[in-house]
Amino acid sequence: MSRKSLYGFKRLRNAIRYSCQGLKAAFQTEPAFKEELLLATIMIPLACFLDVTQVERILLIASVLLVLVVELLNSAVEAAIDRISSEQHELSGRAKDLGSAAVMVTMFVTGYVWLEILFLG
Repeated sequence: MSRKSLYGFKRLRNAIRYSCQGLKAAFQTEPAFKEELLLATIMIPLACFLDVTQVERILLIASVLLVLVVELLNSAVEAAIDRISSEQHELSGRAKDLGSAAVMVTMFVTGYVWLEILFLG
C-alpha cells in the first residue's frame, strides 16, 4: 500500500472521528437538534413503510435530513459567534437570527413535502 493511500485512510478516519464528535456535541448541547433527531427517528422509518413511490420516499427522507443538516450548520454559526464575543452585537444577533430562519424554512419545506405527498398529491 502506498504512502498516499495510507494518508487517505488516515484523513478519512480523522474526518469520521471529527464528524462523530460534532454529532455528539450537537446531541449533548443543542436541545433543538435533539428534538429534531427524535422526529427524524420517527419520520424516516415511517417514510420507509408508506405506500409511496421511490422518488416520493427519497423526498420524504431527504427533507427530514435537510432539517438536521441546517440545524447543525446553525449550531456551528452560533458556537462561532459565542466564541468570538459574549457581548451583544447587532451583527451577531442578525447572524443567529438568520441561522434560525434557515432552520425554520427547512421545516416548512419538510412540512410541505410531507403534506403534498401524503395528502394533496
